[in-house]
Amino acid sequence: MTLRTTARTVREEVTVTVTRSAAGHRLLQLGVVLFLLGLLVGFAIPALPSPRMGLTSHLEGVMNGLFLIVLGLVWPRLALSPRLLDATFWLALYGTFANWLATLLAAMWEAGGMMPVAGQGRAGAAWAEGVVGFLLISLSVAMVLVCGFVLVGLRGGGTGTSDL
Repeated sequence: MTLRTTARTVREEVTVTVTRSAAGHRLLQLGVVLFLLGLLVGFAIPALPSPRMGLTSHLEGVMNGLFLIVLGLVWPRLALSPRLLDATFWLALYGTFANWLATLLAAMWEAGGMMPVAGQGRAGAAWAEGVVGFLLISLSVAMVLVCGFVLVGLRGGGTGTSDL
């Protein structure tokens, strides 16, 4: 291994570390934003056409915000390739914010067809149910993938590097 190759390898590792740290910090920030959005929805619950679904949106915002905060804290310990880290980052953001948004839209549009308990049997217009249904199904797939990737990333003992 030449000095030039060693220097390039060190530079690449430093870049990955800085990027990993920045992504973890961004997850912390966005987690607090989502937590705050969940709290703000709590104030609007009585004014929503479907208050029970509004409560669901409030709780989803708070819980998903906490999920992003925890993910941001463990982010430096994930032993995943840069490609899988990117996928995990964006899927987590999509899944958490889509969960909050889907339940908020369902509360505003009374589109609780896919959530019979929270929606209290109310079904909205077909287009509204379609939008909410798409968000719920796609975010479910995204979050299962995120949890799988995180579980795989935590297997390495927290070194934060992997060829996977």
